[in-house]
Amino acid sequence: MAAAATTTFHDTWRPRANPWVIAITVTMATFMEALDTSIANVAMRHIGGSLSASPDEATWVLTSYLVANAMVLPISGWIANRMGRKRFYMSCVFLFTLASLLCGLAPTLGTLVFCRVLQGAAGGGLQPSEQSILADTFPPQKRSMAFALYGMAVVTAPVLGPTVGGWIVDNYSWRWIFFLNIPVGILSLYLTNRVVEDPPYLAQIRKRREGVDYWGLGLLVVAIGALQIMLDKGQEDDWFSSRFIVTLAITASVGMALFFWRELSIPHPILDLRLFGRRNVGTTQFVMFMVGVSLYSSTVLIPQFLQEIMGYSARQAGMAVSSGGLVLMFLFPVAGALAPKFDPRKLVAVGFVITTFGLWRMTNINFNISFGLAVSWRVVIAMGLPFLFIPINTLCYAGIPQEKYNEVSGLTALMRNLGGSVGISFVTTLLARLSQKHLAMLTPHAASGNRSFDAMRSGLAGAWVERGKAMPDAITQAGAQIYGMAQVQARLLAYVDVIWIMVALTAILVPIPFLMRRPEKAVAAPMGH
Repeated sequence: MAAAATTTFHDTWRPRANPWVIAITVTMATFMEALDTSIANVAMRHIGGSLSASPDEATWVLTSYLVANAMVLPISGWIANRMGRKRFYMSCVFLFTLASLLCGLAPTLGTLVFCRVLQGAAGGGLQPSEQSILADTFPPQKRSMAFALYGMAVVTAPVLGPTVGGWIVDNYSWRWIFFLNIPVGILSLYLTNRVVEDPPYLAQIRKRREGVDYWGLGLLVVAIGALQIMLDKGQEDDWFSSRFIVTLAITASVGMALFFWRELSIPHPILDLRLFGRRNVGTTQFVMFMVGVSLYSSTVLIPQFLQEIMGYSARQAGMAVSSGGLVLMFLFPVAGALAPKFDPRKLVAVGFVITTFGLWRMTNINFNISFGLAVSWRVVIAMGLPFLFIPINTLCYAGIPQEKYNEVSGLTALMRNLGGSVGISFVTTLLARLSQKHLAMLTPHAASGNRSFDAMRSGLAGAWVERGKAMPDAITQAGAQIYGMAQVQARLLAYVDVIWIMVALTAILVPIPFLMRRPEKAVAAPMGH
């Protein structure tokens, strides 16, 4: 039934431009936006120094973008339906480009944070709009390859961001991180205006003139904003020992509960929560959330370990992670070509198997790993992502009415980004807690009276005496040196524990895709595609 409806749609309307030209055009701006989610990470020290801001204040440059982005994602479909998707998409590209220019020119931290809010809000409409444009432009039989191109942009760009940002900061100024977007944005606006068009059904939706659910809109913005800030600042503020974090948690919980009640009780909600009642939609959103967890948490774990434990520079650690991006650029087209030939549920399961295996390989981390081994960690984990990303994006539209495409796209992007925020918060919190636990276990062995400790301290103190230290100072220095070793050892053990938890988490997800309904065999593509 769904296949027949889609075929009728593509028989009666097709974009005038080549579908692949449209796909490349909309992917251009999406790549730019996805790159900006991480490109500024390595520039915080330079931004803080340039604008006379503390490190904590400078991090709001990152948080403000993510919060504004998360607020717009779930309502982007509703806005696109009301003002026209092409017009909404071009408005987002224009505002994103203008905000990038203003970010690069910002004279103070407050101005920069405000401009990043504008940039994040504009960026929140780009990814969902591209997804729904691709869903309408390509028939179901060819969506896999189209989503492969989209996947390359939204998965590879955040991985490449720190490396690109590091190179720009080292060779130019942090302001060029933002100026980089301007020519891309101008080109995207020109091409979008020429080749992208709205299908007729969107015009019919706009004619309905449905009322605006201001209460639902306000509740969603408040709840998502509070949740995103809580996840971003939780570990930094020691979670629920902070009144600020407790207030955010209550705000997010109450706001979300009221939003759910409101949207389920009115005829024209801004977000149709009944879509979650469809088995495939609900399951794909959960799976996409977990893809965000595995993608972003491993992106944080590997470079952080290389810098903290192995002493790598930020650029070296970034290169190790970016290697996974190069693999993705090759594998996404391969997975896109394979997707129509296999049950997509099996491909998702294979993706989780590969990701689990990649994480399992990391459990043997130690102080003697090579750069090549670190590169292979990210490469193997990345190999599973195309087999997760493409079939999930294909499955989530199966049997969905065309007028709901924009909403499903917004939900999918929101779930992936929230999964990333939860994954990063989960990993950083676990690392901190488990480091404290292991250090508490090791500390009794690093105290006077322990034979091994006394022998090591004596040996180290002797070395300090040979360098000219007095014996009392040498003994103190040796004790501090051993405590430092215990801290590093505790941190290493914490990394091992966290990785094992991630292995267990992804292994449990392997059978989840089979809870979805198997999609019907697609009909042959109409002539002209």
